[in-house]
Amino acid sequence: MKYNHLYVYALVAALTSGCASSSNTPSASAPTTDVVKLQEAAPKYASTVTAADLSKHLHILASDEYEGRDTGKKGQKMAAAYISNEFKQYGLTGPVTNNSANPYYQSFDLEQTQWGDGYITVGKEKYLMMQDFFVLGSSPFQTEQVVDVVFAGYGIDTDNYSDYNNLDVNGKVVVVLAGEPKGNNGNFLLSGTTKASDWGNDYRTKRNAATKRGAKAVLIVTGTNNSEFNSLTQRYKAYASRPSIGLKSNAGAQSSAAPMFVSPVAGASLLGTTPEELIGYGSQVASANKPVASTFTAAKDVKIKTERVSTPLATENVLGFIEGSDKKDEVVVVTAHYDHVGMDESLEDDKIFNGANDDGSGTVAVIELAEAFAQAKKDGFGPRRSVLFMTVTGEEKGLLGSEYYSENPIFPLENTVADVNIDMIGRMDYEHEKTNDSNYIYVIGADKLSSELDQINREVNEKYVHLNLDYTFNDENDPNRFYYRSDHYNFAKHGIPIVFYFNGVHDDYHQPSDEVDKIIFESAEKVARLAFHVTWELANRENRIVVDSNKK
Repeated sequence: MKYNHLYVYALVAALTSGCASSSNTPSASAPTTDVVKLQEAAPKYASTVTAADLSKHLHILASDEYEGRDTGKKGQKMAAAYISNEFKQYGLTGPVTNNSANPYYQSFDLEQTQWGDGYITVGKEKYLMMQDFFVLGSSPFQTEQVVDVVFAGYGIDTDNYSDYNNLDVNGKVVVVLAGEPKGNNGNFLLSGTTKASDWGNDYRTKRNAATKRGAKAVLIVTGTNNSEFNSLTQRYKAYASRPSIGLKSNAGAQSSAAPMFVSPVAGASLLGTTPEELIGYGSQVASANKPVASTFTAAKDVKIKTERVSTPLATENVLGFIEGSDKKDEVVVVTAHYDHVGMDESLEDDKIFNGANDDGSGTVAVIELAEAFAQAKKDGFGPRRSVLFMTVTGEEKGLLGSEYYSENPIFPLENTVADVNIDMIGRMDYEHEKTNDSNYIYVIGADKLSSELDQINREVNEKYVHLNLDYTFNDENDPNRFYYRSDHYNFAKHGIPIVFYFNGVHDDYHQPSDEVDKIIFESAEKVARLAFHVTWELANRENRIVVDSNKK
């Protein structure tokens, strides 16, 4: 980052000669709290956020050496060390007082889990997990358990159609058919049309119904034969076969019925029937145009085991802190996630997902903002409110690093003024590639909790940056739901105002081709400067922005 060295030399000369500081150049020992003077100083420090410096940092963090920065892996550790060293060099404080090894690290353990031994036995028959059935989510059968089985039709439970009438499933395992029933006219019974409902399209609807009735698990019979089962569930099996990473869970806690997808052969065995008769239940419903009682006799000697093997995975959020002056107890947070998705050894060519845009671009913007604010403080223009610059881990695994911070904050959440979050900048998405327009930024969430924050964002953009502010994805009905998909959300859900800067999705999203040479650094510079000006205003205005909405 470039500084005005002549200015620094002049200041040193003035101080050593005993001259008083000019009204526009406060001493470091007496930082200005004058709002007008701080506003006048903002462009000087914003100008130190440059495309060249963003490029310098990103060429390091998104290089092959960092191996895609996968959570808990070597590359993520290297990135954490790089970012904390930058914070330290700039003079930011490491605020994590309980980490004597590195106060810039909020260190914690995630939990990496994968399925171990799993089976369902019906008498002497044995059905294997990942072959005859699989679990999506958590399961209460860590060790082998004897279970009672109940058939509940399609697993639907509404006012007009319920498969649970006169059934006691509390503490039991419910077997249901996938999909939803049709009537004898070929239309779905629930809608009366050819359009299926969530009962047929989303397994979680049946899981929730089973949970409400007190079931331990819901086993969804999928397909009409084993070949169809394998075809329909291939995507789910691939997902279930991979290790998953999450925050450490409470041992033994099971908040909902465990959803399992089972083959028709296994499902029929559990109900003492054949796959053909089991699937034929749908014809009975179609003839009756309503739920019908089955004639199946559930097997008695049923045992289930779905072992989940857990190992700790150490990781860290990286925090750099600049203490404010007269309003230092209030904190503005600036975030980006520095993790990405690592490597895929099964690929023939490029195996490394460098994540230059996602979210190396946001990470280097945070680094640049931290340096700009640090230099301002050295020059006597430090922020009135404190500013926490935080690059978080585990975003790609489910916003885990920011969730951990929100549950274990270093600074009280009630003192947190706002979060400025930067994720994927310096590219064009599909829509803007059509016109080759890189002078835009999607603004998400700025108006959801504080009308003042949205106003600040619009005003500083008009005054300093002149980006086209695009609110497309700010729509509550936007199907992409980006508001819920980056780290700001873990602040918003606690009622803290947020603004999220995002350039949209492109063909290189989560691909090895997300490389540094595709970043438009001039565009990233403008977005980073917008984030700087918003942060500067939040930190230095006289009154804390108000929360005037109950949206989360």
